[in-house]
Amino acid sequence: MTATPPTPEESKRIKFLVIASENPEARLAAFFAARRARRSNADVCLLSVIEPPEFGHWATVAETMRAEAEEKAERLLNEFAAEIKAQSGTDPERLIREGAIVDEIRKLIEEDPAISILVLGASTEASGPGPLVSSLAQKPAYLGARPIPVTVVPGAMTRDELRKLAG
Repeated sequence: MTATPPTPEESKRIKFLVIASENPEARLAAFFAARRARRSNADVCLLSVIEPPEFGHWATVAETMRAEAEEKAERLLNEFAAEIKAQSGTDPERLIREGAIVDEIRKLIEEDPAISILVLGASTEASGPGPLVSSLAQKPAYLGARPIPVTVVPGAMTRDELRKLAG
C-alpha cells in the first residue's frame, strides 16, 4: 500500500506510530495515540506487518496465505483507521509491510523522519506485556539509529482513564 506524498504543512507535523493487530491492547494504544495526536496537532501512522510464510517450494500455498494475510491486514487497518478518525478528526496513514515486525518497525522509523513516538499496548496476560513490548524492554536498540520515545499503554486501562490522560 503506497501513501500519497505529504503536503508541506503535513510534513512539519509529527506522527505517532501504532501497530495494528488483533490484540485488544493494540486498540487501546490506537485510541490513546489518536487522542494525543488531536491534542498535539500530530498525525497517526498505522502499521500492519505480515510475517512471510515459510513454505519454500509450496509457492501456491504461500501465495494464498499471503493474500489472506493482506486481506486481514487491510481489514484491521480499516477498523483502526475508523477509530482514529473518530478520536482525532483526521485520517491516519496506513501501511502494510511484509517481514519480521521488529525489522519493519525499525525500517519505517529510519525512513520516515516525521515518526516521533511509537505507541504500544501492553497485554494484561500473566505471561507478560507481549512480545513487542518485551523485545523493546530487553533490547531498546532495535529501534535503530534514530531512537524515538515509546509510550506503552497498559491493557488494563479503560477508555475513560485514557481520555483523562490523553485529553
